[in-house]
Amino acid sequence: MATEQNSVDLVDDTVVRQFARAALLAALIGATAAVSIPIPFSPEPITLQVLFVFLAGLVLGPVWGFVSLVLYLAAGAVGAPVFAGLNGGVGVLVGNSGGYLWSYPIAAALIGFIVHRGTELRDLTAVWLPVIVGALLAGTIVIYGMGTAYMAWLLELGAWEALSLGAFPFIPVEILKMIAAIAIVRSGGLRPVRS
Repeated sequence: MATEQNSVDLVDDTVVRQFARAALLAALIGATAAVSIPIPFSPEPITLQVLFVFLAGLVLGPVWGFVSLVLYLAAGAVGAPVFAGLNGGVGVLVGNSGGYLWSYPIAAALIGFIVHRGTELRDLTAVWLPVIVGALLAGTIVIYGMGTAYMAWLLELGAWEALSLGAFPFIPVEILKMIAAIAIVRSGGLRPVRS
């Protein structure tokens, strides 16, 4: 019996590093699930997860930022307690916060695409600050647009009521998260891995 020997192409080192960073960011987002501050007038709590959505888009770019958030959602879907309040399971993905969660990969990809002007990663310290702020605002609009639209549909709320419950109360906290994300990437604490 003859055995066939084929050579195996190794995975590019950059791909391995990017996947590792995507998985690390997904794990960090999951680790923030314990930080969940309920608001009495909203069905949604304040969390730190959006900060890491911002960082995924800024640091990993549109492709790997998207992958990172898909990994996060997959971990939660199979039951890992990575969603707000240490919850997990498919039920969370179709519950009140489902629209917010499904928006995370899209928001990270949009942020990354705007900041990096495509899929090639740029040095974030050289990116004009208004571009970063605009990208974070665009990502926030996607998150709260999808989140409140889904909540309005699920709970049979009017648009104004959904925005009053699921978006407006969070604006001050989101501004602080944007400032934190900008400070982290501008300090050089996290840098994109370029090929």
